[in-house]
Order: sequence, then structure tokens, then C-alpha cells
Amino acid sequence: MTAWIVLSIIAVVLSPLVWLRPSRSQSGRMAMRMEARRMGLAMQLIPQEWPHWLPVEPPGTCAQYHRPRASREPETWVYWQMAPGVWVNQWREACDDWRLLSQLQTLPADVYKVEAGKQLIALYWAERGDVQVLQRIASVLKALA
Repeated sequence: MTAWIVLSIIAVVLSPLVWLRPSRSQSGRMAMRMEARRMGLAMQLIPQEWPHWLPVEPPGTCAQYHRPRASREPETWVYWQMAPGVWVNQWREACDDWRLLSQLQTLPADVYKVEAGKQLIALYWAERGDVQVLQRIASVLKALA
């Protein structure tokens, strides 16, 4: 009887430690983010307000992967992915720059938005996939930077 009481007390004491352990999906995301850092990408969670016309509303806080831009006077633009491979701007006009579109169409379907500012190029992604998907994303960001 005493052994059962001791075991139950130990279980009660150790049970909160199990809650602190990250889940399998959280561990996978952390590994993906560390690999992105090794590839030269930076990552942060950014709250976003998405356009009302997107067919599926992305999450309110989304992972942004970005890298600095190299050119002195870069173009600035923003494109959203309406459907896999279909990229539109804020007026819902399709991307007509073939060089840019050829890069954007190689991105996975769970990339919501790609934007190029004066200092960096950023990609908003649902973080599904493996290292090959991350390598594809890194190569697109490098090509567009």
C-alpha cells in the first residue's frame, strides 16, 4: 500500500513536466526553423491582416521567412497565392512578370504571400513540408533578393 502512495505522489509531482515537453509538430517546426537559419534565412512570427478576398483565410499569426535584399534601388511588390500557382496583387490582377512568376510557381501551395520591400524579401508560409520544401523556398528568396 505504501508503494502505491509513493508512486502516486511521484506521478502527481512529475505530471506538469510532461506538459512542458513540446509536441511532435512543435519539435518539427523548431527543427525546420533551425535549418532555415543555417541556410541564411531569418524567421519570425508576424500578426497579419489578410485580404478579405482570399478563398481560405490564413492564420492570424503567420511564420515569416525573410532575407535581406542586395540591390540598391529594388522594386517593391506584394503577391498573394489565390490557388496553387496562381499569384495576384492587391487588385487581384495576375502576376505578369514572367521572371517573377516562374520563381513564384515553384513555391508550395501553403505559401500565402510573398512581398519585396526596399530592405528585405519576405515569404509567409504555413511551415508544412520537409527540408526539400525549405530548400526550394530558400532558393526562391535568394533568386528574388
